[in-house]
Order: sequence, then structure tokens, then C-alpha cells
Amino acid sequence: MSRPRATAAVLAAALLLSACAPSVDPIERLGRKAADRVHPHGPSGEPPYRRWGLTAPLSPAPRPPLHPLSLHTALPPVVDHVPTSDRVVFLTYDDGAEKDPRFVDMVRELRLPVSMFLTDSVVGPGYGHFAGLQSVGASVQNHTLDHPAMPGLPYAGQRAEICGQQEKLKSRFGIRPRLFRPPYGIYDTTTLRAAADCGVTAVVLWRAAMTPDGVTYRTADRQLRPGDIILVGPDEALGPTLRTRTARLLRQVQASGLTVGRLEDYL
Repeated sequence: MSRPRATAAVLAAALLLSACAPSVDPIERLGRKAADRVHPHGPSGEPPYRRWGLTAPLSPAPRPPLHPLSLHTALPPVVDHVPTSDRVVFLTYDDGAEKDPRFVDMVRELRLPVSMFLTDSVVGPGYGHFAGLQSVGASVQNHTLDHPAMPGLPYAGQRAEICGQQEKLKSRFGIRPRLFRPPYGIYDTTTLRAAADCGVTAVVLWRAAMTPDGVTYRTADRQLRPGDIILVGPDEALGPTLRTRTARLLRQVQASGLTVGRLEDYL
């Protein structure tokens, strides 16, 4: 075979092999269905952070700690923040009353590691919405069956509220939550005993809350600090949507030089 023909044959073989080789594109590696759910840009080329009302992309969260906060105590500790030097805060959502399908898109496109504390009587028949949130990275945690004020209830009643929701969430999502938030953020020693007996490892409160009027604080300095747990509660009035409130909160998080971490990686 002459040299020109040999060169042509080698090139043809190389082209054939490259056409048959598997793609190294990271999105394609996810598979077609997963790739269809990833939208790095909108129809006009708009990046997701702009589509959801942010002025800049969220900074990546730091690598999770190798040794999360030790929670090996007789009763679950009560936490409103995580002691960490990582410049992260944690977004938590209560009740499950708001089921905006576009919030699922927001969590997916911004890769928000949010924690959902669900109440069975509030979620009602809407568990499928939260299964969608779980599928894009949200975690599901316990907020009782019926949202009662826990202090003063007998042990049996408190245990029924917490363990009952543990079983509901296990049957719906295949997981038994480790974290529990008492309704209204109030509890007593009986609550902690009942929570421990239901497999809860931490009782989660909050240091700041996002309301329709903005962020409210439980600390005197009135600012976000690394490790703060933030509550985004349901809007019981005809106020801004959950997406709008979350975007406002994220802009404040960014202005404070922070980003969003996954609470379950630290507790």
C-alpha cells in the first residue's frame, strides 16, 4: 500500500473509532433522562441564577466535614446553628403547605441543598410534590403528624406525634428522618425523650427566619453568620411566592459573603 493510501486508511479508522467511543460530556454521562432535567441556560441563553432572581451564581459549598458535629448524647441536642468556620448557612422549610411546582425547578437548577420539615396533616395528599423535591436533592425531615404545641402534652401523645410521622415518612420516602423540628419551635424535656425514643438525633430550631417582610433574627447583632440555620416558613397571607422569598434570602446570603450548605452533612 502506498503511503498516501495508508495515511488515509489510518485517518478513516481513527474517525470511525471516535464516532463509536462513548461521550465524555459530563451531562451525557448522567443518561438521557437526567440530562433532560439539567438546563444550564434558558431558551435565550439566560443562566439559571438570573432566571431565579439572583445577580450572581451561588458560591459552591465547601467540602462537607469529615467528622460532623458529635450528637452522641442521652437526649438529642437542640440546635439553632452549627459551630463551623465554613461560610455556609442552612435553608430549612416547614409544614409543606406550599406546593409550587416551579420551586422544584428552582431547587434543581440552583442545586439548593434544602431541608423540608413536613407535617402530615398539612401536606395532605401532596406528598408527591415532596418526592419530586427529594429527587432533586432536598432532604425530608420530621415536623409531627398534626402540628400541636408539644410542651405540656403527655409523653404518649408526644411520642405518637413524632414516631407517627417517622412511620409516615418512612412509608412515603423510604427513609426514617434523623432531624426533628417541634411546631412553633417550642418543646420540653418530654419532647426530647419522645424524640430520642423515635430515633431522632437532633432537634432543629433556627437563628433567622425569612418572612414576607424580610429576614428576622433571634440574635442581637441581626446579621447572618456562618453555621446559622434559617427557617423559611409558609406564607399564610397573599404575599410573595416561596420562590420570591427564597430568591430574596439567597441575595442576602450572598451579600453576607456566605453560601448554602447541606444541614445533614453537618449534623
